[in-house]
Amino acid sequence: MNSEDKNNAQGSFNEITIEKGFSVLRCQNETDEKVIAKKAIDSSFIQFHFSLKGSSFFNFNDGRYQLEVKEEKALLLYNPKRDLPIDLEIQPKSWLVSILISIQKFHSLFSAEAGYVDFLSNENKDKKYYTDTELTPAMAVVLHQLLNTNLNKYIQHLYAKGKAYELLSLYFNKEDADVEHCPFLIDEENILKIRRAKDIVISRMVEPPTLQDLANEVGLNLKKLKVGFKQLYGDSVFSFLFDYKMEFARKMLEHGENNVNEISTRVGYSTPSHFIAAFKKKYGTTPKQYVMALR
Repeated sequence: MNSEDKNNAQGSFNEITIEKGFSVLRCQNETDEKVIAKKAIDSSFIQFHFSLKGSSFFNFNDGRYQLEVKEEKALLLYNPKRDLPIDLEIQPKSWLVSILISIQKFHSLFSAEAGYVDFLSNENKDKKYYTDTELTPAMAVVLHQLLNTNLNKYIQHLYAKGKAYELLSLYFNKEDADVEHCPFLIDEENILKIRRAKDIVISRMVEPPTLQDLANEVGLNLKKLKVGFKQLYGDSVFSFLFDYKMEFARKMLEHGENNVNEISTRVGYSTPSHFIAAFKKKYGTTPKQYVMALR
């Protein structure tokens, strides 16, 4: 596997080599610009991409085809007939973890249970395989641990190896554990509640609940909601909501079907002037100037 890593904006992008034919990529883009990451990978590798926050786009065939990995989604890529080099656009405020593992190494993990993994069956093992799935709360916990560990460099490799195996185990786990009612999975239960809190503020962005009301609704105390939300989404509840509103408004402007007054109402601003000021704060330009630039 040849390596050709590059990025054109500030952001954390690093690779931990677990062993030959097995590595972990950690990508955290906290900037307001997309980060480009490229890596040459041959057809002998299976790729697992886990989008914990934001979204990322994979470019194929010199950019002629693009595949998005959305927030809280996992993407598996494998094609034994052709190379699938990583040509990745990590969007602003996005976190992605990737596991790259050779088919030889991967088969060794399941050698006694090859039928357990669909594409390792005899009729499928030489076919290309693409699938995306939802991240489970258990996977989200491990991904956060991989991204946010502060261990020293001598321990980091061992820690990453253990977490990579754990992540693959969770990915292929076929048991539908009822994490909401399991007393041993407190962190996972909290993650479910925090995700619900995110869905609530998005669905009610015009009139969002107070933090205390939100905490009461999802069944968390206020401190756990605030700390957990920031850990899971990298921002406070209302900073996250502000960014979501501005991105929602930006996409509406691009579609061109609504004027500024209508958009400001849709995203919960009492006057267009307040919306314009907020949009300029976020993007450095007014909605009108943004639309004119598009044209």
